[in-house]
Amino acid sequence: MKKAELVFIPTTGISHLLSAVEVAKLLLDRDERLSITFLIMKPRSDPKTDRFINSVSTACNRIRFIDLPKDETDPNDPITIFFSFIEAQKPRVKDEVSKLVRQSESSSDSPTLAGFVLDMFCTPMIDVANEFGVPSYIFLTTSAACLGLQLYVQALHDEQKVDPTEFKGSDAELVMPCLANPLPAKVLPFFMLDKEWLPSFLGLARGFRESKGIIINTFEELESHAIHSFSEGNTPPVYPVGPILNLNRDDGGGEESDKYKDIKQWLDDQPLSSVVYLCFGSMGGFRVDQVKEIACGLEQSGHRFLWSLRQPPPEGTMEPPSDYNPRDVLPEGFLDRTANTGKIIGWAPQTDILAHPSVGGFVSHCGWNSILESIWFGVPIAAWPLYAEQQFNAFQIVVELGLGVEIKMDYRREFNWDGSENVISAGEIERGVRCLMELCDEKRKKLKEMSGKSRKALENGGSSFTWLGRFIQDTVDHVHD
Repeated sequence: MKKAELVFIPTTGISHLLSAVEVAKLLLDRDERLSITFLIMKPRSDPKTDRFINSVSTACNRIRFIDLPKDETDPNDPITIFFSFIEAQKPRVKDEVSKLVRQSESSSDSPTLAGFVLDMFCTPMIDVANEFGVPSYIFLTTSAACLGLQLYVQALHDEQKVDPTEFKGSDAELVMPCLANPLPAKVLPFFMLDKEWLPSFLGLARGFRESKGIIINTFEELESHAIHSFSEGNTPPVYPVGPILNLNRDDGGGEESDKYKDIKQWLDDQPLSSVVYLCFGSMGGFRVDQVKEIACGLEQSGHRFLWSLRQPPPEGTMEPPSDYNPRDVLPEGFLDRTANTGKIIGWAPQTDILAHPSVGGFVSHCGWNSILESIWFGVPIAAWPLYAEQQFNAFQIVVELGLGVEIKMDYRREFNWDGSENVISAGEIERGVRCLMELCDEKRKKLKEMSGKSRKALENGGSSFTWLGRFIQDTVDHVHD
């Protein structure tokens, strides 16, 4: 029985790597012929990523990780990180893959290279795969509808000569095959509206079309409209294999483990479904004036809360957020007045919190992973998007899927953020939190049903289980062609 090897190339940073490793594990569990090599690009040292890689390497000997040599780029320039940096890695990727191919040719026991699985930002590596004569697949960590939007806007630009940056600030609505509802232009992802980012974005979308197939972290029952819109035959095959969640997240032990015990203890003491959890993702923090409005809105809502309060990185950098000293930034007396009903935390073990029966609502930045986690655990979302494609995700969860409410769907913060903030008032936050925690039974029932479908999709015979089987068939067949 011939063995097959897939080379995964994730982008920099832990969040895309986590999802890619979960896909790799699913593939290995399903087919013993497969082995997987990850080529890791790091513009700078990253202890969190190193710890994660070590834990995976120890637990699974069919996944191996190869660090590509470090590159001296400006780590605070997002366009450099995502595009020039990846382009510059092509010769290194070629060198490493050449070694794998030589190894395969010198030993009949070694697996044959079956293809590349590329992060959505790594489409330049399709050129390298072509040099080796193997197919490239894209692994998309966003939704199927977001893929549809990207392909729609790229075709609009390339075929109809429409400049999407002209939609910035416009009240126009766009009708596209991947959505059942018209999309307000004001929730388009910023990289489609920004002249500096647009060329790189269009390059990615063109790369998606060149690939042999696109693996998506979603499931058919959640996004049936978007998934069926790809069956016209003018896009590569899509494989919805999600929800891919890392539910056994390594919390790093020690101090973070103790923090979780403290959070769990507090949640254990709260009534069922009574707590609203606020968390804005791995890059989400707010300035002091917005922090004060959130605090007032929470207090006025009268609901219990667990709030992951983070300080944003310095202006113009892409450092992760750090923790505030709460007493320095919260309104006078807030901590004392809410001592029995609220808890302020820094780092948050998100899946453990969403899984807790006391949590009844989630104020979220609407990263796609967070949306999938909220559906899995049946916790409704109040949308407060910040950057990237999160405004589009917010539209999807609130309007298209009807599984959440909004705090402000078109709130926007750019990647090259200068520290200025459109402050959302305490009144708007209070209204959003009340809407969320007093959500009608019909919406809660709909979410509960979707939660059940998300779990069934992964079971033997489920839709995502079947799509994953189809992907394995297509890749392993290529080895025997």
